[in-house]
Amino acid sequence: MLARVAHRHVLVDGVEVFYRESLPDRPDAPVLLLLHGFPSASHQFRRLLDALGARYRLIAPDYPGFGHTRAPDGFTYSFDRLADVVEGFVDRLGLTRFALYLFDFGAPVGFRLALRAPERITGLVVQNGNAYAEGLSDAARDFIALTPDTPGAERTIMDLFTLDATRAQYEGGTADPALVAPEGWLLDQFFLDQPGRKRAQLALAYDYHRNVESYPDWQAWLREHRPPTLIAWGVNDPFFTEAGARAYLCDVPDAALHLFDTGHFALEDHLPAIAPLIADFLDTAASR
Repeated sequence: MLARVAHRHVLVDGVEVFYRESLPDRPDAPVLLLLHGFPSASHQFRRLLDALGARYRLIAPDYPGFGHTRAPDGFTYSFDRLADVVEGFVDRLGLTRFALYLFDFGAPVGFRLALRAPERITGLVVQNGNAYAEGLSDAARDFIALTPDTPGAERTIMDLFTLDATRAQYEGGTADPALVAPEGWLLDQFFLDQPGRKRAQLALAYDYHRNVESYPDWQAWLREHRPPTLIAWGVNDPFFTEAGARAYLCDVPDAALHLFDTGHFALEDHLPAIAPLIADFLDTAASR
């Protein structure tokens, strides 16, 4: 059965946050907060919402600087501020217990939420959401090391915001690019090309090093709380490598690890395999 999905806005500290929310029949359905990555937004979860939203309450917000969310002039784009807005969003919706889907940028946003309120977190679904130095490819390390004082840094980062680069993030590493719908990367590029968006992404790129510096804190949180964890990882990701997926097992040894022959956006071509894993995980986590 396909889900009913609502598309709404809520105001959080001056930010008009857009979000998608499935409407399951059960009022006590397990909740999964879907945290998107770069350069995408909540639309990257549209098929997952259809597949699982009839049984579970799936909620996918757009961060400031992404998708349909509108931030006021002067908003400071940093990962701390993205987490502040998502935390306020969670409060506005009255969410008290939920699992986190951590993908790409969703990992630094989600781990900040987890450290601030560990009692809220029922489990983690980690899909190419890195939290370990060994999970960074050489290309990722070089990119993260860029600073405003690095010669040519701005041009290097801005080159990532082009249509060719956006498309490559979706199709790169996939065994069959024909399984990747073009609407995803075309919509991402549409939003990237809106006024002010590339400057917002530039600020976040320069801020990314703070996430790597926070890895020890995130790992300590995992060791202390041992949340139920499902890891679904595209092993051909050019930024976040298979080693980063396996590293989670050092701190959450009971995590379920599933590796897929694909790239960064694993849901695009492996949804039929990943969605049932998420369903089983949510059922199990809800019963704990």
